[in-house]
Amino acid sequence: MRRVLSNGSFLRFYLLLGVALLVVFVIALAGRSFIEQVRREDYREQLAALPMSLMTQQLADQPAGQRNALLARFSEQLELQLTLQPINEADLGYFERSRLEQGKILVAERPWLLQQRLPGDTWLLQARLEEWSEHQWHGSISLLGDWLAAAPENERENRIAQLRQGSWPLQLLSTLPAGLSPQQQAQLESGGVITQLVSDKLSITLLYQLPGESQWLQAGPISRGDTLPPNLHLPLLVGLMIVLSLIIYLIMRSIEARMARLELAATRIASGRLETRVKVESGDFLGRLGMAFNGMANQVQSLLRGQQEMIRAVSHELRTPVARIRFAVQMVEDMTDQPAIRRQLQGIDADIAELDELVDEILTYARLGGETVNGAELETSLVECRAMAERVIDTLSPLHKELTLTLAAGPEIELLAEPRYLQRALQNLVGNACRHAKSQVVIQLWDEPNLVRIDVEDDGPGIPPEARADIFKPFARLDDSRARSSGGYGLGLSIVQKIMAGHGGSVTIDTSPTLCGARFTLLVPRRDPLA
Repeated sequence: MRRVLSNGSFLRFYLLLGVALLVVFVIALAGRSFIEQVRREDYREQLAALPMSLMTQQLADQPAGQRNALLARFSEQLELQLTLQPINEADLGYFERSRLEQGKILVAERPWLLQQRLPGDTWLLQARLEEWSEHQWHGSISLLGDWLAAAPENERENRIAQLRQGSWPLQLLSTLPAGLSPQQQAQLESGGVITQLVSDKLSITLLYQLPGESQWLQAGPISRGDTLPPNLHLPLLVGLMIVLSLIIYLIMRSIEARMARLELAATRIASGRLETRVKVESGDFLGRLGMAFNGMANQVQSLLRGQQEMIRAVSHELRTPVARIRFAVQMVEDMTDQPAIRRQLQGIDADIAELDELVDEILTYARLGGETVNGAELETSLVECRAMAERVIDTLSPLHKELTLTLAAGPEIELLAEPRYLQRALQNLVGNACRHAKSQVVIQLWDEPNLVRIDVEDDGPGIPPEARADIFKPFARLDDSRARSSGGYGLGLSIVQKIMAGHGGSVTIDTSPTLCGARFTLLVPRRDPLA
């Protein structure tokens, strides 16, 4: 069952990919058909360019009364049904009229209908035929040869230049091309048109001898239009690339959006919000990744919850024997008057107090791990920061009479926070500074637009940069400045970090610019009182 589910999870991805390939195939097929259609129309227009241009040129040069006779001659020689019609009476669309105004030829097939405007005139020449054949080819060449023969020899090249040759490249030859058979030469002398096939290029060349002269008219090689022109290839390729890019973009956008949700969930869990889970929408590979991620988050949350419960249970269990030992020590102390024994008992009592303080620190650390995971369970209220700092100084000053604890001048600041925990964080920082300061500890408050900044500076030895990342770890100590003899249990700064995480803030450490010792900074973001 598990293997079937794994194989079926790719169905959606493969279906989307198949649809994308089908769309690309259909577009490519439609593009190919469109290009073939344009190519056929272009080839027909190129094929009809020479005879239509030749007829319209000669008709435009004739007076209106003589055009009918010329039309009859053209019709007989080219086997076409020719008519002249005023262009404003023709049934034409806007684009067709625009093409005719530009001197282009309109070509329709089955049956063939060729239309071109006479140069500099308002008449439209229309030619109809069932199928294009060699009669139109030979008739066009003989008609052109007769037209050129009627002109002086020095104007013949100009006449050729005036025509739209299309796929009929024209040139006048003074000598016959090599390779003609005697029968072909005799056919030329008798006024016929011969056709030559160039087999390697599959192209056709027509030859015609001008009547009564030693000049020959060559038309060709005539292109069959088998190759797609580059201006049609390029739009097809660009269109395919655009469609492929769009499909790939849509697929990658969907994957990126789901990966972004995974990244956001991982970031929240890393910040301590262990209740975060990923919404699983499908059974594909990203869906399986989301399920695995949720399973990992459940396991991590379960392990941490068990660890916190164990710490709390052990800490609570330690309080009972500690209380019994303290009670026993006090009883023994009351029962003896010997100075040596009383000194020993006082030392034991100090150790018990230290142990009791350590248990209190562990309980606080474990409690913060459960209550301030996401900051949602903190009961916040307005805190007057200067008053809070003054209370911390009043509490710690009697314990460090050799030091000067001061609060720098500054504005009155109110902040929405959990009062007890925020004061505990500040007190831990000031207590830590007092243990390492030489003579002075300074607290300074800063009111910034989106947060409140609290600096605690001392003139002690400071903390090396390479050790600053480790001092917030539980039970971490530095060899010199954080020695056991200086006091502390290695939990104070960890508690500060957890309190700041619960408020959505942070704690940083650097070097004091004025006292040259350590400077701890609390960054507490402002909250909306209505939130």
